[in-house]
Amino acid sequence: MAKTPNTKLYWLLAFIITIAAAYYQRKTGPTYAKEINITLDGKNYEIELPRSHGGDDACPIKLEIADNYVQGELSYRKYPTNDSWQTILLNREGELLTGNLPHQSPAGKLEYFLKLSTRNEEIDLFENNPVIIRFKGSVPAGVLVPHIIIMFAAMLLSNFSGIIGFMKHPKQRFYGRITLALLFLGGLILGPIVQFHAFGEYWTGIPFGWDLTDNKLLIAFIFWVIAIAGNRKREKPSLTVLAAVILLLIYSIPHSMFGSELDHETGEVITGMVQLFLF
Repeated sequence: MAKTPNTKLYWLLAFIITIAAAYYQRKTGPTYAKEINITLDGKNYEIELPRSHGGDDACPIKLEIADNYVQGELSYRKYPTNDSWQTILLNREGELLTGNLPHQSPAGKLEYFLKLSTRNEEIDLFENNPVIIRFKGSVPAGVLVPHIIIMFAAMLLSNFSGIIGFMKHPKQRFYGRITLALLFLGGLILGPIVQFHAFGEYWTGIPFGWDLTDNKLLIAFIFWVIAIAGNRKREKPSLTVLAAVILLLIYSIPHSMFGSELDHETGEVITGMVQLFLF
């Protein structure tokens, strides 16, 4: 690409946009730990409650509360069901209060809440709005790490392509093609492999289901195919800009919303109906 005074600025802007979108997705997604600040006997504590767990073992709940006078209970049940709540006492392990949520089959969910007490007070954590955690299988690092890196690179290249497309830079077609290739490799090749290890299904989007993660990837890929095809004979940077904007909007949708969910009665993995409203 011909060097111009603005090239580095374009890359910097694309990187900032990508990081901001990734941060927003992380903070709003349904699988990232729920963070909360609590006060017990005048002392403040920051705790994290997991909402996703991979592997074949139980999910540990660990509360960093050093006060030995603090005790707690962990209550849980399968989600979504009307089963009776199961309650266990939290154990004291040094500065930690710990308990375990029992392992569930891939895509199985539990809802849970906590009760903490001291000599002077008792508080409920999410009893009226329990935390929901989804279990998944173990994904090999050799698949997961490349998937994450390639998808991040695809988002970065997409943003960069959109920016230089808006500026009518002649290299927008070149970087657009790289973006499409990365989306194909990271999303449509490695993505299904990751999902198979995690939930036992390669693809749960259209036409087989309504998994939002799969469907939003499919939509983004289609828009980028249109952009590359439209730019084939002559430059149409507006298509590149549109594809980049669509991918950015889709990427900002919290990861794993309306994702795979185990039906506890039938033992089948199902997906939630997409209910996405754009204003």
